[in-house]
Amino acid sequence: MPASVTLSGRLVRLEPLSLAVVDDLVAAASEDRSTYGFTRVPNGRDEMVSYVEATLAEQAEGRTMPFAIRWLHTDRVVGATRLMNLEYWQGPMPWPPGTRGAVGDVPSVADIGYTWLSASAQGTGANRESKYLMLSLAFETWQVHRITLKADIRNVRSRAAIEALGAHLDGVRRAESRGADDTVRDTAYYSILSDEWPIVRERLRARMGLFEAA
Repeated sequence: MPASVTLSGRLVRLEPLSLAVVDDLVAAASEDRSTYGFTRVPNGRDEMVSYVEATLAEQAEGRTMPFAIRWLHTDRVVGATRLMNLEYWQGPMPWPPGTRGAVGDVPSVADIGYTWLSASAQGTGANRESKYLMLSLAFETWQVHRITLKADIRNVRSRAAIEALGAHLDGVRRAESRGADDTVRDTAYYSILSDEWPIVRERLRARMGLFEAA
């Protein structure tokens, strides 16, 4: 399974998620919960502890790499995100189908998801830079074949942010899961492939002002 890492940018630092930041996450999630209409975010300390513990258990199986998002402007933890649904295509196929084989050193494909930010960090560029850091790790260090991103089809803001990354809309899966508002939700699936990453990377770097756009 991939080793835990810290990813640093100009606006945020993605740090391995741990129980040590539970209180910081509770404070971040309590700022203004009206922005979480389509996002399931733990509410209160008990829920946050359960959320972190469950995530760490999944990480121990090599299936996710979770991060706490530290906004460098205030040096405060302002949310969380993760690389998840890690799949390993190296080695023999597990048998019978559907069983979990041994994980490899690095994933072959992954999702980016379960991202949430405090109200004060939304719209600051923290989300865009977080995605850039994780995409860079996945494509340039792990050399994955595909990154998948998903959003409730009604979540116009989240879908716009994904599309702004340059992700391709693969389609909509109807009645895909239970929504954050306890309705049955349709989910929009997006992807970025490895051969698309160079163009996506340069577009993102230009938007973040890391160099002048051509």
